Amino acid sequence: MTRDEDLRDLARDIALEAGALAERRRAEGVRVAASKSTLADIVTEADREVEALIRGRLATERPDDGFLGEESGTAEGCSGVTWVVDPIDGTVNYASGMPSYGVSIAAVEGGETLATWTALAGVVHHPALGETYAAARGSGSVCEAGGHTQRIRVATEFPAGALVATGFGYDPRTHAGDIDTVRSVMPIARDVRRIGAASIDLSYVAAGRIDAYFERGLQPWDVAAGALLVVEAGGAIRELPADRFGRRMTVAGEAGLVERIADRISGVTSDE
Repeated sequence: MTRDEDLRDLARDIALEAGALAERRRAEGVRVAASKSTLADIVTEADREVEALIRGRLATERPDDGFLGEESGTAEGCSGVTWVVDPIDGTVNYASGMPSYGVSIAAVEGGETLATWTALAGVVHHPALGETYAAARGSGSVCEAGGHTQRIRVATEFPAGALVATGFGYDPRTHAGDIDTVRSVMPIARDVRRIGAASIDLSYVAAGRIDAYFERGLQPWDVAAGALLVVEAGGAIRELPADRFGRRMTVAGEAGLVERIADRISGVTSDE
């Protein structure tokens, strides 16, 4: 087994434990601890507790590694490997009792952004849905559910148009631009989905359930694991320049479809 496969397996084990904790806290009743960028951008006590569990496990198993977490920030390491963690991706869903939330854990080296790191391993666990998506660099992507493991691939044919997913920022000032972006993509889309958790969107792209996903303003912990799932499932990830609010656009899917969507978002309308 390679080092990256070992990192994947460790991430999977920790994600399952973290997901079980998240489910227990959800059943007990969610308490909102604070708002972050806006009133709608919440963090729960469970977010913090689950990240503490993940961080503690990683510190025990790999004490020389770095850490970049949504809730507890950055810690430098000396091994060259950094763990990028979103303890509960889809917190609004989680707090509202919707099952579309996930634990996202990735190991990367070389940087702290999608453009600068090399992803080594990634796991997205969907506790309420009983699914775990896992990938190691060069080893492909799989979905584990119901005791079965299945290799997954991105969708490559879209005869009725692409089924696309997207998301919207919490800042009300950005909503009009996000809606305009969706409007620009709709001529090549069959329909659009809004799941509310980037890690789940990306794992669904990797599994071929969604043909493509695009969203502005994603953070490193939103995409670290999911982007590797897509790439190892035969897909592509592309980042586009930032808008006037400083939000870069991330597009994921089959390579040709990613380019078509990127062209439309950038103002090219040759597909009409």
